[in-house]
Amino acid sequence: MKRFLAAALLAAVSSAPALADDSALKSAIGASSRTPENVKRDVYRHPYETLTFFGIKPNMTVVELAPGGGWYTEILAPYLRDQGKLIAAGATPTSKSPNTAKAGERFKTRLDANPTAYGKVQLGAFEPGNGVFNYAPAGSADMVLTFRNLHNWMEGGDDKVKALLASVHTALKPGGVFGVVEHRLPASKQQDASASSGYMHEAYVIKLVEGAGFKLAEKSEINANPKDKADHKGGVWALPPTYANKDEDRAKYAAIGESDRMTLKFVKQ
Repeated sequence: MKRFLAAALLAAVSSAPALADDSALKSAIGASSRTPENVKRDVYRHPYETLTFFGIKPNMTVVELAPGGGWYTEILAPYLRDQGKLIAAGATPTSKSPNTAKAGERFKTRLDANPTAYGKVQLGAFEPGNGVFNYAPAGSADMVLTFRNLHNWMEGGDDKVKALLASVHTALKPGGVFGVVEHRLPASKQQDASASSGYMHEAYVIKLVEGAGFKLAEKSEINANPKDKADHKGGVWALPPTYANKDEDRAKYAAIGESDRMTLKFVKQ
């Protein structure tokens, strides 16, 4: 009987339909509009595996929090252009803060330089330090994504982080996904309140986000790097691509590669 059940289970698993490849996402990742230096980092950032893990689809409304230099924007914009919507939530040219407005203007100029790829990207005001979270109407987003940003926001204190996470919860539709990629600190190491090393405890991140009304649906080791022990002079920025210590131990850091990262998929309750 046990042999029969095992054989039946194996047959069921073998006959289960494989997940279809997302050819549109692969096309966006392979697009000539991407910056060559960004493409080189695919080996560390695993964009296809990461985005498919979060469950992205081309007809979604997706918010990218703090896009920075636009590494993921280069992929998300063409992918969502025809059927969906990408909201780049960060600095905008209309910010009341002069420095933030300048940063927003630089980002907009970059988008405007390639209207074919980025012409439909919408800018949303997202300034955690100033308490500005005007980036998407309530209940309008299918997915909100943030890549290696959460540690930066810890400097603002618990109240500001809670306000930020509340804005994400508000922006998402019921059942919407909040995807988080963050530098991971080993549980045996101490994390200070401001996450000054750039690393965070995975358990702490989960507790923090679930406290804002989300439920951890799944986590992945897609972006794990066991070579990274999170014990570098200068924190995570000692590693590539930043090399904060310049030529000091550069070969050692290059051999480690980019940071060990948690990849967490939360769902709005």
